[in-house]
Amino acid sequence: MVTATKRLNQDYLKIKKDPVPYINAEPLPSNILEWHYVVKGPEETLYEGGYYHGKLIFPKEYPYKPPSIYMITPNGRFKSNTRLCLSISDFHPDTWNPVWSVSTILTGLLSFMVGKDSTFGSINTSDATKRQLSAQSLAFDLKDKVFCELFPDLAEELKQKLKDQELSGRTRFQTIRSWCTLC
Repeated sequence: MVTATKRLNQDYLKIKKDPVPYINAEPLPSNILEWHYVVKGPEETLYEGGYYHGKLIFPKEYPYKPPSIYMITPNGRFKSNTRLCLSISDFHPDTWNPVWSVSTILTGLLSFMVGKDSTFGSINTSDATKRQLSAQSLAFDLKDKVFCELFPDLAEELKQKLKDQELSGRTRFQTIRSWCTLC
């Protein structure tokens, strides 16, 4: 456990100094072995505009054994709250490399998320479903207490985006209504 704690603290400092593109990650203050992450859907993907919360559960033997990887936010690519089978996860301890860091794991997860390969824990949904879930992800994440506690800046950003969407929707409705009164 001492080795895992030491290594995860090093990984945390590294990820704060050199963040993974499109990803925020924080360990639980009460348990360094449980990290939560948020993937911001990359531009020009079906996930653009979405925010996807998930978690990594590290074994006491980390970095010599890989973590379990979960996606919490519905996204159309992975089942929610299901252990994901990836070459960087505990499904494949034989392919795990102890030099891989939290940054490496999250980069691999993002690469797999925007790809099309199928594995245990992945699901097939339509492009329209993925876009719909992207739009719904903001409100979903804001209902999650852990998300809001670990990522307060992101929570505020999502609240503002939802407020802007609501105002934009009202403006469109008012414009359509004004057109109708002209008829």
